[in-house]
Amino acid sequence: MYDADQNSIKRALANNGVYEDDNKALVASNTNRMREIVEKIRWPTISKVGESVSNMAWLLVQHADHDVEFQKMALELMKAVAPGDVSKRNIAYLEDRVRVNADQPQLYGTQFSGETRETYEPKPIEDPERVDERRKEMGMETLGEYRDILLKKYFLNK
Repeated sequence: MYDADQNSIKRALANNGVYEDDNKALVASNTNRMREIVEKIRWPTISKVGESVSNMAWLLVQHADHDVEFQKMALELMKAVAPGDVSKRNIAYLEDRVRVNADQPQLYGTQFSGETRETYEPKPIEDPERVDERRKEMGMETLGEYRDILLKKYFLNK
């Protein structure tokens, strides 16, 4: 599931951000499988499945934008586990994704938009003066450092 998701994203990036026709079906299938997993074992925590698999599960939910209610449920499950049994960084990313999908300002500045290096900026942030403080609490780099990472990743040759 994870490899198929990542390969779909790589193909889209190579195609100027345009996803192939089968991407929606792939994401829906991955979401359905994640629902089954969550119903069976709750959130796949680090202690249950290991850090790598827990991170993969989060990423599949992160990409399930067609099912914001499932994203919200997964976020609550992640927040409910013991500290250290799920990545705080993953919680921050999913929190922002859920907020952006609900047309609310994000807390951590993880969600960006823009077509060029000059216009690539975070979507609206609640209390932006404190964003780096919140990011630090979640074990993240500053917003400026994160933007630089994204610019290198997505706009290196543009």
